[in-house]
Amino acid sequence: MTTPRLQLTGITKRYPGVVANRDVNLTVMPGETHAVLGENGAGKSTLMKIIYGAVKPDAGELRINGQRMQIRNPKDARANGISMVFQHFNLFDTLTVAENVWLGLARSSLDQVTASIVAKATEYGLDIDPARPVHTLSVGEMQRVEIIRALLTRPDLLILDEPTSVLTPQAVDKLFVVLKKLASEGCSILYISHKLHEIRALCNACTVLRGGRVTGVCNPAEESNASLSRMMIGAEP
Repeated sequence: MTTPRLQLTGITKRYPGVVANRDVNLTVMPGETHAVLGENGAGKSTLMKIIYGAVKPDAGELRINGQRMQIRNPKDARANGISMVFQHFNLFDTLTVAENVWLGLARSSLDQVTASIVAKATEYGLDIDPARPVHTLSVGEMQRVEIIRALLTRPDLLILDEPTSVLTPQAVDKLFVVLKKLASEGCSILYISHKLHEIRALCNACTVLRGGRVTGVCNPAEESNASLSRMMIGAEP
């Protein structure tokens, strides 16, 4: 049997007055595009931050490629093949694309980073000019910068938190082409969203959260919007 790329068992995270994640199990296989579906406040982002090392769980176990791990911070996560593109971009407006990427990577020169950006952009059809200042970019172009920066760490697992929330339909289509190519190459993708039609179109596995608990695990392509909605909110829309 194939070893899971990522396996969470019994993950729990408490904050004063609320349990964000309660006994959450999640398994992601190599090359799988796995949705984490739920309404706002369901615990999706907290769970992703735990995987990425930005939040420490109170209980539970995390395994990467079968090995039990403690991800202490995002640097630890990246060292273990996990990259994340956040919903709110972390870019400096006054710097160029290349300068922004350079800040996040241990590279010897800006020229080397620029060449790497061009190569990765060409490989995945992520059209971007490394010399452009970030303040001149559209939202979709800013996301491309974040994705390229993540891909330059050569991740085995890429986490995207609500990646289409500010994109045009055309930009969503372009993003899906990139994600399908990555998955075909064996990269696992965790896709966080509450948009049922996107999940059914893109993902081949899905874990549904409601109130911090797992309420369903399925192949979304085999579900209807109504059945996914029942798992997500307990009723049809």
